Amino acid sequence: AFEEYAMKAFDAHAIDYLLKPISKTRFAKAMEKFFQANQALGMNIPPSNEENMHSESSNRIVLKVKNEIKIIPISDVIFLEANDDYVNIHTKEGKFLKNKTLTFYEKNLDPTQFVRTHRSYIVKINEINKIEPYEKDSYQLILKNGSKIPVSRTGFPKLKSALGI
Repeated sequence: AFEEYAMKAFDAHAIDYLLKPISKTRFAKAMEKFFQANQALGMNIPPSNEENMHSESSNRIVLKVKNEIKIIPISDVIFLEANDDYVNIHTKEGKFLKNKTLTFYEKNLDPTQFVRTHRSYIVKINEINKIEPYEKDSYQLILKNGSKIPVSRTGFPKLKSALGI
């Protein structure tokens, strides 16, 4: 948005006007003004935190692939791999990129089905074929599809707990 349009925006009864680059703090203030204005008008739009605004159903992942919206059932997910602020979702059908963090999925996926084995990986427990030693004091998972996933020192106790060993 450009500064010269700010006056026009307020003439049109805008609640706030944001200039790029937009900080999270500034955006939150604008949203707070929005909710206060709606409350004053008697509209009941509850504020929601970022997590709720972006949460997905626990049985699917929705993403955009080219010009299509793709729905991936959680049952098709084999593992998730961190890729900066994105996640590669590996499925039986292929690999898909989603603009979420691995931490988001760690918090939202069913812990009885998925385990974080490494800072870069979350694995579906039922897809694990075997655990084998790898380098000094570490392990790797061999999945049913042949993928090899590292297990970190902090991930190993989580893995053992998830597998009940």
